[in-house]
Amino acid sequence: MKRTGPLFTLLAGLLLALFMLSLNATTGTKTAATSRADSPADKVSPSPAPTATKASPTPSSPASPSPTKAAAPNADYAGRTDDDSSAVSVSLRDGRAIAYFCDGHDKESWLKGDVGADGSMKLTGDGGSVLNGTLKGKSIRGTVDIEGGHYAFSADKAVKPSGLYRATATVRNAKVDGGWIVLSTGEQVGILRRDGKPSPAPRIDPETGAVTIDGQRLTARPVTP
Repeated sequence: MKRTGPLFTLLAGLLLALFMLSLNATTGTKTAATSRADSPADKVSPSPAPTATKASPTPSSPASPSPTKAAAPNADYAGRTDDDSSAVSVSLRDGRAIAYFCDGHDKESWLKGDVGADGSMKLTGDGGSVLNGTLKGKSIRGTVDIEGGHYAFSADKAVKPSGLYRATATVRNAKVDGGWIVLSTGEQVGILRRDGKPSPAPRIDPETGAVTIDGQRLTARPVTP
């Protein structure tokens, strides 16, 4: 019995050692497997989501500019007031206008101003005289306000020698200033001022503009702005 006791003790020790070795082997395997599973090298990084390419906005075509109206054509116009008491002539050049109102006796006015692309015009002269008119087709229709009077008129496109003429000079120490409207009928309406005093103007030669004033020959020339 004394021999059997140490043998059992040795056998128990061997069994315990085997058990401990088996336990360590199992724990080590689990640890290594866990380490490999958690290793960053073994993890597959997710591919980044594709970035959507933003399409560049298609540049819009610039708006086509609205067509501009052409300026009123260069031309001359002549006619009479509706009451047949006076004559009116208008000369247009490059969007500008000059007009002459004349009753052939003592009432007259030179007026000027701009002409709109639509043919409208507002011309002004000395003493507050105003011409409002509109060019439509081959005629101007409008009104003239002068010295308290209001006159409606129509002036048709003039063909030479019809139109507007003027002559200024010094004759026998007097300053003379004459204005003439030659109508399509050949009729002439004008006023001649000698040192500011009005009187009916003598006739001019419509072909050359020649006129004789107090024995002196002058030339009346077409008027343009």
